[in-house]
Amino acid sequence: MADSRIQISAIGQDSHRFEPEGSAKPLLLGGVVIPGAPGLAGNSDADVVLHALTNAVSGVSGVNILGKVSDDMCLKQGITDSRAYLEKALETLSPDGWALTHVSISIEAKRPRLSAYIPEIKCSIASLISLSGNDIGLTATTGEGLTGFGRGEGIQALVILSASKPS
Repeated sequence: MADSRIQISAIGQDSHRFEPEGSAKPLLLGGVVIPGAPGLAGNSDADVVLHALTNAVSGVSGVNILGKVSDDMCLKQGITDSRAYLEKALETLSPDGWALTHVSISIEAKRPRLSAYIPEIKCSIASLISLSGNDIGLTATTGEGLTGFGRGEGIQALVILSASKPS
């Protein structure tokens, strides 16, 4: 019997500069506090991993969350937790029956070293999007210092996600 599901992939990207050295803002990646570097500059918690994931979800639903919706949540309602933006994006999948099936995340950053935090970040993301940790790929690279992220000026995240729905 043929597969009766429609499948789609979408990409999301986000990047932020670091706050100045000495800033008290924590560095959050995938909803996990990461020691060893200042937080990222932005109105929200500036979690580039969750922002890139939110953008990828918007690529499936066609409903942009980062921008006007997140600005209203952040600047008017005081919601700076990027998990809330992702939750809002996930709500846009339900009306059309989309379900996430796999997520691949690539983080580019010279600092801090992220390899020790990958399992915790995967676990956090899995709980946020209701997938198994086995359905989430997460890598980190310095990009050989070719970009500002690889030189330690900030962090960039790229996400490709797959989703399906009944045909």
